[in-house]
Amino acid sequence: MRSGAKVAIVGGVFLAMAGGVGYGAYSMVNDETGGSGVGIRSAPKKTGPPSADEVARTAKDFLAAWAKGDARVAADLTDNVAAAQPALFAYRDEAHISEVKLTPGTPVGAKVPFTADATVTYEGRSKAFSYASELTVVRGLTSGKALVDWKSSVVHPGLKEGELLKAGEASAPPIKAVDRNGVELTKEKYPSLGPVLDALREKYGERAGGKPGVELAIHSGSDSGVAPRTLATVAKGRPGRLPTTLDAGVQAAAETAVKEHGEASVAAVKPSTGEILAVANNRTDGYNAAVLGKQAPGSTMKIVTATMLLEKGLVGADRKAECPKTAMYQGRGFHNLDDFEIPDGTFATSFARSCNTAFVKLIDEADDDAALPRTAREIFGLGLDNWRTGIITADGSVPEATGGAAAEQYIGQGTVQMNALNMASVTATAKAGTFRQPVIVPQSLDGRTLAKASRTMSPATHSQLLRMMRQTATASWGTGTAAMAPVGGDKGAKTGSAEVDGQGKSNSWFAGFSDDVAAAASVESGGHGGDAAGPLVAAVLRAG
Repeated sequence: MRSGAKVAIVGGVFLAMAGGVGYGAYSMVNDETGGSGVGIRSAPKKTGPPSADEVARTAKDFLAAWAKGDARVAADLTDNVAAAQPALFAYRDEAHISEVKLTPGTPVGAKVPFTADATVTYEGRSKAFSYASELTVVRGLTSGKALVDWKSSVVHPGLKEGELLKAGEASAPPIKAVDRNGVELTKEKYPSLGPVLDALREKYGERAGGKPGVELAIHSGSDSGVAPRTLATVAKGRPGRLPTTLDAGVQAAAETAVKEHGEASVAAVKPSTGEILAVANNRTDGYNAAVLGKQAPGSTMKIVTATMLLEKGLVGADRKAECPKTAMYQGRGFHNLDDFEIPDGTFATSFARSCNTAFVKLIDEADDDAALPRTAREIFGLGLDNWRTGIITADGSVPEATGGAAAEQYIGQGTVQMNALNMASVTATAKAGTFRQPVIVPQSLDGRTLAKASRTMSPATHSQLLRMMRQTATASWGTGTAAMAPVGGDKGAKTGSAEVDGQGKSNSWFAGFSDDVAAAASVESGGHGGDAAGPLVAAVLRAG
C-alpha cells in the first residue's frame, strides 16, 4: 500500500472501526453478590462441549454485534478478547467496510457457517462484495461460557495469522502479462499463475507503465516478499503491458497435468537460455511450491552427484560399478528399491536403474565431503542465494555435511533442499552443459544482474551425463522409459523417490528434457518417480 494508507494486523493486532459508530458500555454482572450486599449462590460453571442452543445463540449474538458495530460486545463473546477487539474495530476503519450484513447458516455441531454481504467505500467510491466464512463455538476454559473460538479467518476465510486486510490505492498498478508470443496470461485461465502474476505486478507494475486503482487486499504482516492478494477492486486502474518468458501452451499443459495429483508442482525451463516456460501447482494451501518449496529431491539429485563423480574421474559411464542390494556407511544403512542388485553392471546402468548403493559406496573414494556441495554451487548454480528470476524463489540448498548425512546427500535425501524449478534448472544445465540462471521476465526489463556458475562441466563429463540420462529415458531397464515413451525428440530423464519422516509413502520426483525444454516435477506421497511425477513432466515436455 502506498504512503498514507493505514496498516491493520489480522490476528494479534488487526483493524479498527470507522469513527461515527456509537458503542455502548458493556460490563459483566457480578454473580457473587447482589446489590444489597447479600451473598447469593452462583450457578455452577458449565463444562463439556456447548449445547446446540448455546452454539446457535452465541453465533447469532456475535454476528449481530459485529454487524451492528459493537466491537467490544462482539469481542467479549470470543475466547480471545485481546485479539478480537482490535480486529473487529478495524474491520471498517482500515478495510473501509462501510456496511455489512452477516447471516448465520445452519450449525453443524459446533461450527456455524455464515455469509457476509459487505460494501467497501474509499474516498467516495464503493464496491459491494460477498463471501462465506465460518466460526466455531467452544466452552471458555475459565468462564465456562459458550464463546466464539477466535481466529483471523472468522473475519475473512482468506486471512492467515499475521496478515493484513487493507483498502486503499493499490500498492502497484495492474499489469497485462503476456507470454513470449504476446498471448495474455490471466489468473482465470491459468490459476497456478495467480501468485506469480501478483508478484510480477508488485515488482514491475510501475515499470510496465500502468496506473494503480483502488482495492481491498490481504497483505502479509511481515516483510515476507509475498504480494498482496486482491479481494475486491473498488476502482480499476490502467494496466501496463509486461512481457514474460512463459509459454501459454506449455503453461496450459502444466496446469492440466498437475490436476491429476494432489500437492503437485512442476516447472519448465529452456536450457539454451534459462527462460522459464511454465510454473504450475495443485495444492490445497495455494503455496507456490514450484519455486519456493524446499524438499529433498530424491534420486533426481544423482544428476549432480554423477557429475561430481565423473569430474573426479571416479566413475565412467561404461566402467564397472558395484551395485549390491544394501550398503552401510558410518552406521547408516542404505538399500535399493525392492532391494534389487546389479551383479555385473556399469555406472550408466546404475544411474539408469537408480541404484542407491552404487553411489553411496563411492563416498570414501571421493574423500571430500565438500565435493558435492561444491559441484552444486560451481557447476549447477545451486545454493548461491542470488537468483534474480523476476520473482522471489528458493534457489536450492546442498549444505556441507559429514558422515552418514553426506551419504544421504549423494542420493538426494537428508539436508538437500530443492523445488521443481531448481531441478528443472539442474536438468537444463545437464542438457546444455552450462548453467543459465532461470528467468521469468527478460533481463533487459530492468538490467538486473543474473547469477552465474563459476565453471562448466568438462566436455567428457557432459557427454557421459547426457548418455546416461538418455538411457534412463529410452533403455529397457531405464526407470524413466515408461513415462517418457510419449515424448519425442532428443530426450533424457532421471527419476527420484524421496522418503520423508512420518510419511507413509515417498514423494515422487522426476526430471527430464526433450530437445530445448527441460522440466521437473514433484508429487507429495506420489511414490516412485516414474509413476506420478513422470507422466506430469512428459505432458509438459510434449507441449514444449
